[in-house]
Amino acid sequence: MSQCVLQLEKAKFEKLIAHYVALKVTRNAPGVVFAAKLPDVAITAYKSGKVLFQGGGALREAALWGSVDGKPSSKKTSVKGEILPERFSELSVLGSDETGTGDFFGPVTVAACFVSSNQVELVRELGVRDSKQLTDDLMRKIAPDLQATLVHSVLTLTNDKYNEVQAQGWSQGKIKALLHNQALKHVLRKMNDEKPDYILIDQFAERGIYYNHIKNEPEIVRENVLFSTKAEGLHVAVAAASIIARVAFLEEMDRLSAIAGVMLPKGAGRGVDEAAARILLKDGEAALKSMTKWHFANAQKAKKIAAMKK
Repeated sequence: MSQCVLQLEKAKFEKLIAHYVALKVTRNAPGVVFAAKLPDVAITAYKSGKVLFQGGGALREAALWGSVDGKPSSKKTSVKGEILPERFSELSVLGSDETGTGDFFGPVTVAACFVSSNQVELVRELGVRDSKQLTDDLMRKIAPDLQATLVHSVLTLTNDKYNEVQAQGWSQGKIKALLHNQALKHVLRKMNDEKPDYILIDQFAERGIYYNHIKNEPEIVRENVLFSTKAEGLHVAVAAASIIARVAFLEEMDRLSAIAGVMLPKGAGRGVDEAAARILLKDGEAALKSMTKWHFANAQKAKKIAAMKK
């Protein structure tokens, strides 16, 4: 489906709405202030001044209101051996991402999220971009709208379960691969007969290694799967998944902080060692283990600090 977006200044924006008012339709989506339907074009105007044109006549109608480059790019992007299709960011994509793997405190969370081609601009309007450019507070505000709008799945692997499977010899790569595969399966089931054009996984392992991790799973998602590093910048589906996963991580950190009686620090730096030592002295090793990834070096560092303070 052809589509394009124009950013209009206020006067032209209002003129566009007046022009299509007889063709107005109701579109209850966040950020939408006006929508119209022509026989071959759907027009959606957002409060930011952006207007999305979709359908066979998209370029024709958009050209009435601004400069449009209707030529598709012939350039393909190669990332870590994966070739992304032309205009990939405009396609219907199921994306997945994870967070929490580098934090001593807190869980590992993985989310998968489907964004259809006609939702791409809406998701951008909701504030989605590379999650590394967003603060935790802003992601907390954005996530509820994303969860209400998009087909998604989010999985939280608690510290107790993480420590159990890690002690059995599971690597973080295996843990993440299993969670990604499971989250993707959940979303595909919710989509029923609808299928994404592609599935994009934020790459943490080469394709062969990823599939080796999950080779014993009864159901493995393989069709149209692509891997890329920094995938959250390649399609809003991965960026949305990253935000949803991050907020799930933050919510579990809130719960653990309430149990610990102190705001738990993120990451794995010196401040984390100090906080862990305080919990160790106050509540004991079992309590600390239940809220951390116990194989991290931080556990031994915290023990040394605690011993010095006794």
